[in-house]
Amino acid sequence: MTSTAETSANVATLGGGCFWCLEAALIQLRGVESVVSGYAGGQMQNPDYHSVCSGDSGHAEVVEVRFDPTVIDYRSVLQAFFAIHDPTTPNRQGNDVGTQYRSVIFTHDTEQEAIAKALIAELTTAKFWPEPIVTAVSPAPTFWRAEEGHQNYYANNPGQGYCQVVVAPKAAKLRKLFAGRLKSPG
Repeated sequence: MTSTAETSANVATLGGGCFWCLEAALIQLRGVESVVSGYAGGQMQNPDYHSVCSGDSGHAEVVEVRFDPTVIDYRSVLQAFFAIHDPTTPNRQGNDVGTQYRSVIFTHDTEQEAIAKALIAELTTAKFWPEPIVTAVSPAPTFWRAEEGHQNYYANNPGQGYCQVVVAPKAAKLRKLFAGRLKSPG
């Protein structure tokens, strides 16, 4: 568990469908130091994967992204987040359906809130998607780290069916769209 008091401006907490997809994509960005899968935004203390997937806990699957703001700024992290998920579908990403898959940005201070809302307004004005953006922007609640088997899931399970069909294309999309912002191989 990480409380909001332990966080700082170099943390982004994001929900956009399955946390395995977000983790596998965002960890590739230069300046992203870590991506931890977890849960946030629900009423249950110490949620686990089963309770979150059942929809009973109220939590979203999220990632906590720690980044070096001298290398990548918060807005760029959000741009990558919006590029790899569909922020126009309430409570769903592809075949993953339920409130645990909602699109949400949990902000850690007023500056993050302003940046998130401004970016959503810009994307809306540009009509980047044919449907309205439904991504919620809310103050960061307690972040609950997911079980160890969910950490680095794609890296540890690249041959798993879901990883090949759902996660790999999102990671590849980020590599294509952010080619100049990727970590050096090795």
